[in-house]
Amino acid sequence: MLVNADIFRRIAAVAAAETLPRFRTPSAIANKLAQGFDPVTEADREAELAIRALISKEFPDHGILGEEHGAENASASHVWVIDPIDGTRAFISGLPVWGTLVGLTVDGDATAGMMAQPFTGELFYADGQGSHYEGPGGPRRLKTRVTSDLADATLFTTTPALFKGGLRTAYDRLEAAVRLPRYGIDCYAFAMVAAGHADFAVDAGLQSYDIVALIPIIEQAGGVVTTWTGGPAEQGGDILASANPALHDKALKLIAG
Repeated sequence: MLVNADIFRRIAAVAAAETLPRFRTPSAIANKLAQGFDPVTEADREAELAIRALISKEFPDHGILGEEHGAENASASHVWVIDPIDGTRAFISGLPVWGTLVGLTVDGDATAGMMAQPFTGELFYADGQGSHYEGPGGPRRLKTRVTSDLADATLFTTTPALFKGGLRTAYDRLEAAVRLPRYGIDCYAFAMVAAGHADFAVDAGLQSYDIVALIPIIEQAGGVVTTWTGGPAEQGGDILASANPALHDKALKLIAG
């Protein structure tokens, strides 16, 4: 199924109507974890409701899975996976590296997706025919880097603190092998891999709504997204996104030790 780019523009617009007025303004923050801190805001909840309403109207037979409001018709062949604000910590800190993620799975495979950053006016999307960018500088086709040597690579992660035990040891091996590691960029990091500005985005413990939208954006730009063991990434887990297959294979081998 090919997704018309206009649906992503419309989703981005209804989400922005809920998120932008609440960005960098005082707002209540709730914590979803009894032990720890997993913030959620009114912007998260209202943006997801707006996205769900649009999708339900346009695709009444499709399923929906959202971070804030759960699943409906989840057994459908076509399921939309929503994270209204990926990077809520960045959102409540005033940093414009959060984004709205909406992806489409068909029989479990991520086939189309978008990441919208309304504060910077950027939309990254994959429609089944390639990955695209709309924003400052004008529209263009996305293409990943052709970096072949780990020593020349740039790597993004949210924070090394996410990696525990053996995962941290494996992550440290990868970070030590690259030229430039950068932290704290959330979903924007994955968009930068698709856009050819970075070589790796790596994170631990992701949920499906954290990654489904980003898989087709990176893959249709020439990159690869898998778990750390090389498996499908649609269900989340420990995720490695790479600019190209050769670089991805080298990283997986290094992670495996």
